Amino acid sequence: MPHNIDLILRLTGALGCALVLGFVTQKLRLSPIVGYLLAGIIVGPFTPGFVADPGIATQSAEIGVILLMFGVGLHFHLKDLLAVRTVAIPGALVQIGIATALGAAVTKVFFDWSRSAGVVFGIAVSVASTVVLTRVLADNRVLHTPVGHIAVGWLIVEDLFTVIVLVLLPAFAGRDSGEASVGTPWLLLGLALLKLAGLIVLALAVGRKLVPFVLGYVARTGSRELFTLTVLVLAMGIAVGSAMVFGASMALGAFLAGMIVGQSEYSARAASDALPMRDAFSVLFFVSVGMLFDPSVVIHEWLLLLLTLAIILIGKPVAALLVVIVLRKPLRVALSIAVALSQIGEFSFILAAQAVDFRILPSEAMNVLIAGSVLSITLNPLLYRIIDPVARRLEYRRITAIAQHTTHMVAPQKVGSADRVIVIGYGPVGKTVSRILSDNGFEVMVVEMNIDTVRNLLAEGKQTVYGDASRRDILLQAGIDDAVGLIISSSSVPASAVVQASRELNPTVRILTRATYLAQSASLRKAGANAVFSSEGEIALSMADFLLEQLGATDEQIDRERDRVRKELF
Repeated sequence: MPHNIDLILRLTGALGCALVLGFVTQKLRLSPIVGYLLAGIIVGPFTPGFVADPGIATQSAEIGVILLMFGVGLHFHLKDLLAVRTVAIPGALVQIGIATALGAAVTKVFFDWSRSAGVVFGIAVSVASTVVLTRVLADNRVLHTPVGHIAVGWLIVEDLFTVIVLVLLPAFAGRDSGEASVGTPWLLLGLALLKLAGLIVLALAVGRKLVPFVLGYVARTGSRELFTLTVLVLAMGIAVGSAMVFGASMALGAFLAGMIVGQSEYSARAASDALPMRDAFSVLFFVSVGMLFDPSVVIHEWLLLLLTLAIILIGKPVAALLVVIVLRKPLRVALSIAVALSQIGEFSFILAAQAVDFRILPSEAMNVLIAGSVLSITLNPLLYRIIDPVARRLEYRRITAIAQHTTHMVAPQKVGSADRVIVIGYGPVGKTVSRILSDNGFEVMVVEMNIDTVRNLLAEGKQTVYGDASRRDILLQAGIDDAVGLIISSSSVPASAVVQASRELNPTVRILTRATYLAQSASLRKAGANAVFSSEGEIALSMADFLLEQLGATDEQIDRERDRVRKELF
């Protein structure tokens, strides 16, 4: 063929290798991120065989970084952080400080690095992976418990701290290279903070009005492609603009874009429609990082690697454990948070890569961090499994009582009977069903695709999620994992896909669904629906009731005939 297919060939090779190794590591009950990093090592220039183009991979990885940071901003909710602020904020700051001090001390004593290099290296080691932490918590079914709330709040503080450090890296570089002679390092820091403040003010003041307006205008077109494209353009456009106009990092711009969208009613749909693209480019990000890894670092830099692992697997967890215990939280909670944070990932790579570009960190630091990431991410799910047996041995009756009291106090209070029912669609049927459920003490969560309806419901104080209910992340946003019931009241919803996804996410949820035709009933029951109500069947029943009543039938005859028709039809 006359066409040049180098780009396609190299991307296919890299992604194909990532797919195979990601699948293998998933089957081994390890994080697929380990497989992606190993794939990068295999297709990298330091190992024999197929070699992907590092330039193409790096540029693709930049998109992954932007979308990663957009996703973090999208899920940043100030109210969640405030709910656990007494633990998450001091805990994260103390743990970052201890890990940073350990990193700076180790690199200075053993390797005579500069103070700035040691501090940046320590910060890189102190930050846990968002992807790994949330996945480990979700796999162990604690993401939506008090443990999960504290851990996620802790991670938000770490993410925000990392964003600030990324902005301040040029000041560190100027101080180390002597460029601060005209002014002072404090002047460089001040200018960086001033630019950061200007960007944040502009983004929040203008973006919070303009972005929801644009998304709302596009949402009313009813085109999913246009909405997804709009979200991607906003994320990448604000990221690039923040770098070119304000001199900040694209990561910060993407974070602010995500935070703006996340505070609007479009957050769930934006996550549902745009973030699968993030996942694909995130794979390229990890592959490109793996391509930078030189396996010889294990031999040549073994001491730095061992000390780094000691900070990640011992220093960070012990610091987090002590902080949580001092703050009078249960031992089991402290152990869970400590183990969940005993790994490093994407933010460590982002920070280290920029520090290497600014010549703050030596190149071997990146290799050591990659090796430390692979090993810590591999061990993290395994370490989490031993929390229960360790906690059972160490907990006393008094601590157990405190743990139960804390869980009771921290857990969110639900309405009425504390049973949540998700109602999909808020037309006449959904509105009636929601009212009946609310009147009888159930907590109702509405999922709706009409943005005007969503805004009206939110203005009335009703719990509502805007998005496509056939998407798993929308269902999770609505709370399907602990819901007692799911009612599909809209005929325009792909009921079979919703039923199947809901049943997989919550095997015990009771599902009632609407169907247009009787022929759909069998397939919906097979997919997992407990009851199916067909428009055809209900019309037939109503007409039969009316006909018998007009013909003078008794109530007993009408009830008997209704039961017979229902059995025949359903």
